[in-house]
Amino acid sequence: MTRSPASELASALLGELVRRGLRDLVVCPGSRSQALALAAARFEQAGLLRLHVRIDERVAGFLALGLAVETGVPAAVVVTSGTAVANLHPAVLEASHAGIPLLVLSADRPEELRGIGSNQTTVQPGIFAGAVRRELDVPAPDDATPIAELAAALAEEALGETTGPVHLNLAFREPLSGAVSLPDLDPGEWAPASPAGETVVLEPGPGTVVVAGAGAGAEAEELAHRLGAPLIAEVASGARFGPNLVVAYRRLLGTANFGDRVERVVVLGHPTLSREVPALIARRGVETIVVTRPGVERYDPGHAVARFADAVEVSDAELPPERARAARAWVGRWVQASRALLERDPAEAGPSSSIGTDYRERAAFAKEQLAHLRAQVSRRDLVEAVWAASWPHDRLVLGASRLIREADMAVPGKKLRVHANRGLAGIDGTVATAMGIALASQDAGEGDAASSRGTTRVLLGDLALLHDVGALLVGEGERSPRIQVIVGNDGGGTIFDGLEVAGSADRAHFDRVMLTPQRVELASLAAAYGWEHRLVATRGDLEQALTATPGRVILEVPLAR
Repeated sequence: MTRSPASELASALLGELVRRGLRDLVVCPGSRSQALALAAARFEQAGLLRLHVRIDERVAGFLALGLAVETGVPAAVVVTSGTAVANLHPAVLEASHAGIPLLVLSADRPEELRGIGSNQTTVQPGIFAGAVRRELDVPAPDDATPIAELAAALAEEALGETTGPVHLNLAFREPLSGAVSLPDLDPGEWAPASPAGETVVLEPGPGTVVVAGAGAGAEAEELAHRLGAPLIAEVASGARFGPNLVVAYRRLLGTANFGDRVERVVVLGHPTLSREVPALIARRGVETIVVTRPGVERYDPGHAVARFADAVEVSDAELPPERARAARAWVGRWVQASRALLERDPAEAGPSSSIGTDYRERAAFAKEQLAHLRAQVSRRDLVEAVWAASWPHDRLVLGASRLIREADMAVPGKKLRVHANRGLAGIDGTVATAMGIALASQDAGEGDAASSRGTTRVLLGDLALLHDVGALLVGEGERSPRIQVIVGNDGGGTIFDGLEVAGSADRAHFDRVMLTPQRVELASLAAAYGWEHRLVATRGDLEQALTATPGRVILEVPLAR
């Protein structure tokens, strides 16, 4: 076979990346990138990495993002030149704002073919602007290139950055591929650097609340517990559990003797789901401490944050008895008030299970129960059922829709692995991200055995599904996870009904350009992509439909506008 410096560099680079811990690589087909794609196939054959092939670059980018979210290790995505690179921009932006490590390997024309109108050629260096942490434009290798040294330097640059996306733009000359030789290597473990930073030490006591936004993790719950502070944990924070959890925080923050008594706010992660939290931080007299993530834009609503820190610790000094009692009373009031506010209206919650012996009472109960089960599913019914059906060995992915906000207002504490693309909170890539999370969590050969048996559930609106419909395509020979895509179908973007403009704009104009109504037959769509489809029309059908089953399922739940 023809010798190809392109293939030699591709093989050497993948070898160095695997040696440093890379495990997952997503490939999109293309001519200029063929050396990387063929080398990746050879590496997978040798058991050195997991290869995923997708035809749509936007889908591929979010699939890689989901793989990185679940594993905590950078995932790579390989694309050819031209518009293929630009299609990765949404995923790169999300990775940048959420602090997710993602490696873009784009193929490009060599220097002599740039700027002359060559086919599928644009200015790829700088295409992601400030969204990438590092970027290298690598000249095309030739016979004089020290391949091994170059590959090692590129891999060090690519995986030496842990706070967001990295872009290696790799120029290749013809012959674009040749013999692929596997380097002699042992796969390594990715070891991200842990930069030292400022730690703030706080004393526990009343007046403090802990806010956990997207990506905060379990450390936020532990911090709230040690501080004796109410925990405001968004549904995608990874901290929505524990005795200090306050689910009904929106209503309490606007209630006398709650929000107006807050003196200090400690923020972890990226809060995005309410207006009440930024309003609290901007309030005069409230001290806010934000725990930052290296390289990620600081959360600073109203430019009112007093301090930024890399970590927060709690003082070990023992509190005086009176202050300790005040701290317990402080968090107790929040938790009890939240539980009282969450009590559902009996008519909405369903018939009571307590009945007498009178046959008329029993008949009335049976009629009431039947009516409840035949009723259309509400948004709250849906989010509570999905939450109840999910367990620690499962994964739950929430799309940017009304449903994530409904869940944030209603679902109780539970220690689940929940993810939502809240870096930019865009509608993009929800299904593709979930596919990446599902594939990584269910890989039978690695990781926690319980997770490998779990199911990934995706809860999203109809427009979010249609926006990412290409992610439903799983090609021949590709691994297919256990996944349920649960679509709350209200026929359009009803999230905009909650904006002020809904009450001021011309109704017909608002519906056309904001609601964007749709009438897609999701059953036909599912069949076209090889997914099972189930229509969940009533409350009675919902629990059974959410039971985990093998394969890929779309559960369509009609919702009222």
